[in-house]
Amino acid sequence: MLVDDIGDVLITNDGATILKQLEVEHPAARVLVDLAQLQDSEVGDGTTSVVIVAAELLKRGNDLMRNGNLHPTTIISGFRSALKAAVPFLKKNMVISVN
Repeated sequence: MLVDDIGDVLITNDGATILKQLEVEHPAARVLVDLAQLQDSEVGDGTTSVVIVAAELLKRGNDLMRNGNLHPTTIISGFRSALKAAVPFLKKNMVISVN
């Protein structure tokens, strides 16, 4: 449930709709909002899921920089390596073709 400046109430469970109503200034949060809007325009669904996954990647990356003393480029390289391994795994094991 969202309440705007003049008291109008909007009830929704759609992540993209909720994020469109927020005034976001923080750069990382802005990336998440933009990502959700892109997901909504390209696919039309999954905005909440994509924001949750991306937010967790940002959180873990931040933890690795602060506590693991890793350079951001090292973290990004690790994320890219994980992506290269995950996509073929998902294509092979998690996707069923429908003819």
